[in-house]
Amino acid sequence: MTYPNTRTVDQVDTYHGVSVADPYRWLEDDKSPETAEWVKAQNEVTFEYLRSIPEREQFRSRLTSLWNYPRYGSPSKHGGRYFYFKNDGLQNQSVFYVQESLDAEARVLLDPNTFSSDGTASLSTVSFADDGSMVAYGISESGSDWLELRVRHVATGADLADVVRWVKFSLVSWSHDGRGFFYSRYPEPDETSAFRDAHRNHSLYYHRLGTEQSEDLLIYRHPTLDDCRMLGVVTDDGRYLFISGNQSGSNNLLYYVDLHDPLNPRLDAPVVPLVEQFEALYWPVANDGPVIYLETDLDAPRRRLVAIDISLAAPRTSMRDIVPQGEDVMQSVSLVSDRFIITYLHNAYSRVAFFGKSGEFLGDLPLPTLGSVGPVGGRRDDTEIFYAFTSFLYPTTIFRYDLLTGQNSIYRAPEINFDQNEYETRQVWYTSRDGTQVPMFITHRRGIALDGNNPTILYGYGGFNVSLTPFFSTSNLLWLENGGIYAIANLRGGGEFGEEWHRAGTLERKQNVFDDFIAAGEYLIANGYSSPARLALQGGSNGGLLVGAVMCQRPDLFAVALPAVGVMDMLRFHNFTIGRAWASDYGISDDMAQFHSLFAYSPLHNLKPGTKYPATLVTTADHDDRVVPGHSFKFAARLQECQAPGGAPVLIRVETKAGHGSGKPIAMLIEETADTLAFAMENLRG
Repeated sequence: MTYPNTRTVDQVDTYHGVSVADPYRWLEDDKSPETAEWVKAQNEVTFEYLRSIPEREQFRSRLTSLWNYPRYGSPSKHGGRYFYFKNDGLQNQSVFYVQESLDAEARVLLDPNTFSSDGTASLSTVSFADDGSMVAYGISESGSDWLELRVRHVATGADLADVVRWVKFSLVSWSHDGRGFFYSRYPEPDETSAFRDAHRNHSLYYHRLGTEQSEDLLIYRHPTLDDCRMLGVVTDDGRYLFISGNQSGSNNLLYYVDLHDPLNPRLDAPVVPLVEQFEALYWPVANDGPVIYLETDLDAPRRRLVAIDISLAAPRTSMRDIVPQGEDVMQSVSLVSDRFIITYLHNAYSRVAFFGKSGEFLGDLPLPTLGSVGPVGGRRDDTEIFYAFTSFLYPTTIFRYDLLTGQNSIYRAPEINFDQNEYETRQVWYTSRDGTQVPMFITHRRGIALDGNNPTILYGYGGFNVSLTPFFSTSNLLWLENGGIYAIANLRGGGEFGEEWHRAGTLERKQNVFDDFIAAGEYLIANGYSSPARLALQGGSNGGLLVGAVMCQRPDLFAVALPAVGVMDMLRFHNFTIGRAWASDYGISDDMAQFHSLFAYSPLHNLKPGTKYPATLVTTADHDDRVVPGHSFKFAARLQECQAPGGAPVLIRVETKAGHGSGKPIAMLIEETADTLAFAMENLRG
């Protein structure tokens, strides 16, 4: 193929005595006219190729049909009303509805499809006043992590005049007098660099309704750590404000403010430290007066539920187990109707258990099959819970569980035109390079021939304590319909088996993640599922790094690479937006030992000229302010330079008015998915 010319510059950096060339440094400036012209030229080549693929239009049409069914979110209850998301099928953004009761007619409360003409503005967060009379909601433009907060009166549907900007990585939590809410923000950045430059001084504020943002009260900013992100949450009784400080990784600092009277809170009360070292995860679940229930992994890599009494002079000395660490990984905890509802991971799929206030086991929530449960929670005085259940062959279904009677029933079931009995999912275990046993889910049509001729997508992530659990996807269904196999490997670095599993794939141990992914591909080949000519690797964000690193190390193992919004420059990632927060998993090139580890696998720096690399479709977006698009730009340019003459295509697809992935409109998702699957199928013909 003939690719657009990409100029190079004589940029050389020195890291601990090692000279490293960076000839495509100029592509980091994603706002420059020259970069815009480069993106335009690359997209022209990419879309000309994609239009030539016979299956592309067929895939787009079938995806449109598959996506066109009503989808519901789990209801939540506030002030006696029920609220939920629903998408009629092909609406670009799901609509937020309210019902006065479960039997009442629903009405639209927030329709993000009216926020923009092209569906690229999305509703990213909603938070209710204690009495349910008002809702604060966040709007994201073009997939950005930046939010603009507004407030709507639930009964009238009218917006207040309040506008709060430069909100990012924030919870929104109301004071119980309903006069305002706590939120987190950065200082207002330079508009030209808001999507690129590193962020500092994340702070917790309080916004009082009816006032300008300039009058908002600063609650807490860490006095010495300018890269510490602060989150605030008010307890269910309105008495305490808890503040979590996170610098890198899941370990956090923890503080609290005694607001005294929930209906007349003392916003100027002192901030009291509970945890002042990044030693473990601590997250407040609920409280009984000064007795606080915390989820923590302190001395418990699979987590436990503890209680402490903050009325004591030394609260942490009172720490006691309520639900100790078990064999499975504790994922989330809520307190509803005076029982703890705990979601666990058992071998990378969900289990939900009930416990009494003293920690006594009360039984499990019955689930339909092996799969994943969405957030299970509610208010302290609720007598019912709603939850979403999904699996690879089980479309997301909403269940209602009556906590008084124990009745578990389907509340909303989707109607989608496919026969799940034609397909099957199995979980297998394979051996990684160092002997570690790693699980993998494999889904395919029943009776498929294990002759190595099946087009197969192997997906992975392996980082940041993120767990890959079973989920239903219309794009995966399209792949299965066309004879494909879809496999997900639960690599080290994830959270499937607790903090020890996570740490085994971090820092100088990051190579374990790549070895696990390589071993997954080798298992699929050795057992007849696929072959190197029929295997594609896919991953996004940290998973994009995974694909990039593995294609450098084992270009012979597979025929197609699909890295999306990947972290590709491991020496400079910390210089952009929130990148420094990833140092807990990656390390940072400022440290000599960590530099050598990063340099050894950094995708950008390990591509070798004249190598026959797999057919590659790099995907990114111009408004990605989490993993800035410069990563993908530089990697694609270098890969095009290094690809052996006559080798497979190396393309980059750059979406406009989109970000890291969240809030992407359905129309855009259908187009991107059709292009990705068509590219994969075209290059897996054997």
